Amino acid sequence: MEIESTNGAIILEPGSFTKPPKTWRNWLIGNPLQTADAPNQTIGKLIGLAVFASDALSSTAYATQEILMILAYAGASALTYVFPISLAIVTLMVIVSISYEQTIHAYPGGGGAYIVARDNLGELPAQTAGAALLTDYILTVAVSISSGVAQITSAFPVLFPFRVEIAVGMVLFVMLINLRGVKESGTAFAIPTYFFVITMFITVGVGFFKYLTGTLGTVVNPPAFETAGLLTAVTPFLLLHAFSSGTSALTGIEAISNGITAFKEPRSKNAGITLIWMSSILATLFLGISFLVSPIHAVPSESETVISQLARTVFDGQGPLYLALISGTAVILIMAANTAFADFPRLSALHAGDGFLPRQMTFRGSRLVYSRGIITLAAVSSMLIIIFQASVTRLIPLYAIGVFLSFSLSQAGMALRWWKSGHLKDGEQIVEPGSIVTHDEKWLGKLFINGFGSLCTFVVMVVFGITKFKDGAWIIIILIPVLVTIFFSIHHHYKNLAKKLSLQNYHSTTIKRHRVIVLIAGVHRGSLAALSYARTLSEDVTSVHVSTDPVESKKVKEKWELYGEGTRLVILDSPYRLLVEPVMDYISKLLEMRQPNEIVTVVVPQFVPKHWWENFLHNQTALMLRMGFIFKPGLVIIEVPYQV
Repeated sequence: MEIESTNGAIILEPGSFTKPPKTWRNWLIGNPLQTADAPNQTIGKLIGLAVFASDALSSTAYATQEILMILAYAGASALTYVFPISLAIVTLMVIVSISYEQTIHAYPGGGGAYIVARDNLGELPAQTAGAALLTDYILTVAVSISSGVAQITSAFPVLFPFRVEIAVGMVLFVMLINLRGVKESGTAFAIPTYFFVITMFITVGVGFFKYLTGTLGTVVNPPAFETAGLLTAVTPFLLLHAFSSGTSALTGIEAISNGITAFKEPRSKNAGITLIWMSSILATLFLGISFLVSPIHAVPSESETVISQLARTVFDGQGPLYLALISGTAVILIMAANTAFADFPRLSALHAGDGFLPRQMTFRGSRLVYSRGIITLAAVSSMLIIIFQASVTRLIPLYAIGVFLSFSLSQAGMALRWWKSGHLKDGEQIVEPGSIVTHDEKWLGKLFINGFGSLCTFVVMVVFGITKFKDGAWIIIILIPVLVTIFFSIHHHYKNLAKKLSLQNYHSTTIKRHRVIVLIAGVHRGSLAALSYARTLSEDVTSVHVSTDPVESKKVKEKWELYGEGTRLVILDSPYRLLVEPVMDYISKLLEMRQPNEIVTVVVPQFVPKHWWENFLHNQTALMLRMGFIFKPGLVIIEVPYQV
């Protein structure tokens, strides 16, 4: 409903806006949601496990295989180290999980490593943690989708040559679902997540039963393994190399701490319980798979995954249960990308809100999700899949450095927080953007947990960096500092812009002269419409025409005398048939002679065809002129559209 105020302005009452019109976007991603609907888009623990735990749970499909891939080069005797290495990884997993459970309760507003590092360690560690996590989320999509496609091609080898195309198509599919909203994507992925967990537990359970009863066989027709460069002994470096490959099982544990705000109230409690569920399921399945691969003599291979070999052996061939497990594994690996799609946009929005990424990343789309972050993630991860040909083994070396760096910084920040808490008196508090620090009687135990967790993850990061350096880890070691530099450059730009726009010591100025330049290519309705508009701005109007053909320019001059309403016309000769450069030179000379408090406005006629494709039939001179003028101080550019 419209109400006219006393000064003649029209005011729209709240709720007077009608619903947006139906478009193809509504059909694709759903009808727009109102801002007031945001609280209703939160999720519970069961859906939260599907949204945020699929990344961590899916790592059971490839973590054991990556350990085998390294140990197999030392011969069959080295495969006995798979389970002990897995035990060490699970021990680290427990430490990290307990540490992040404390983070969830200390920072109920979410943000994970980025917020913790920012509040306790400063901007540089925070941006480093953020860059590491953003990189990790991009690689999560590339690795999980590639691994999911590997499961499919294991069951259907005829599809192997098309793995890259299938992987990119899957990325776009997950992107589309996430553009529909967190609640809808969580509901869509809940059933496949629990289907995977159930089928995987059945596989491991049946495998253990057959192992204990002595009926568990070995892999029939195992894939070939290239033995070139075979090592002669198991060395500590080899074991550390295998350990670092297996730590990919820990990726995704931090996801819940980053997405606490997506949970229903009480957020911290629900998120903490979901983290415990996730870690328990992950540790059980990972240890079970790692134990069973040795007695069945599984062989690591790009052509058939270890999970496929385990399922074939446990279920005596490629029957219904085998296909169920492979289908569930492939689906959850593809869904694991959903964890990154849930967290990457939120984290990038936090960075953008602090001025370290473009502000556009904070914009929520029509479905109340950070749509620009979702699209960015899909584009970059698809590019990685194409570059590395959807190879999990080639992508893994890039994978875990970022996440373990963020682990280390997050836990170091939490340790410092507990140190501050222990040295506060009762009643004292420190207000931080994400939470309030008060005295905690259990601070010493919490300090030990987070401090020990930080030390462990830092050591693992160093080991990973050294053992995987030549395999591609050097890319991430270089990339993260580059990203941090870019973040601070963006922040510097926003700070300078804010300073320039500040009203402090501002003094208004009066425009003493307004000179208007109308650019005309010819004398027609479009140029005359622009002239009419220009005359409403100022009486000081000059029309400018660039002459590339003397005969045509003569016609323009004759027509202008009839229709130009007495406005002066300046014709710029262009012997080299250039259009933009002569105008730029003319305007630059005007600006050099510009008086104080004088402003120059350039009016550019712009044809607007009925159909978008008709733009390709016209020279985009107006666009080129606008791009050339936009950086000139003291100059205003106005386009006057003329609908044809």
